[in-house]
Amino acid sequence: MTSKWSARDLGLAVAAGALVLDQVTKLLMLYGVGLFYLRPGEHISLLPFFNLVMVWNPGISYGLFPAHGTLQITLLIFVTLGIVGGLGWWLFQTTSRMTAVGLGLAIGGAMGNNLIDRPVYGRVADFFHFYVGHFDWYVFNVADAAITFGMIALLYEALKLELYELQARRKAG
Repeated sequence: MTSKWSARDLGLAVAAGALVLDQVTKLLMLYGVGLFYLRPGEHISLLPFFNLVMVWNPGISYGLFPAHGTLQITLLIFVTLGIVGGLGWWLFQTTSRMTAVGLGLAIGGAMGNNLIDRPVYGRVADFFHFYVGHFDWYVFNVADAAITFGMIALLYEALKLELYELQARRKAG
């Protein structure tokens, strides 16, 4: 069965879905579960490998380039606008559904973290914490996961194309 949606429309729908899911989970975690009111170091244990914690991230992915103050926050917002604009331009050019999904996830995640959280809270709300024994992963949110899976989809698509071209060259020569 072939979808009637273009790659662009699929990517836009994925971006909107990622953005809405991110913001709904943040509102639910912050105010429904009450993470907004947790003191530093407090957490809610759910599973032997998973906690809910409240981490306010002033930076971008994994705390890189922390922004403190209006000027730095504004700069990160404008950088995000440029990135989202570039990814949006790419989305409108692509005919690949996998590329469109990857771009949509990245766009939706970037918008949730940096175009909504940053202006509203001055930082990004992270709360999912997975760990095994003494090894733990960064605390993240749905937008972070969307960006990560979006980049994985784009990488997969690029490697798949490279492999296809390599096979075609071998057959031809």
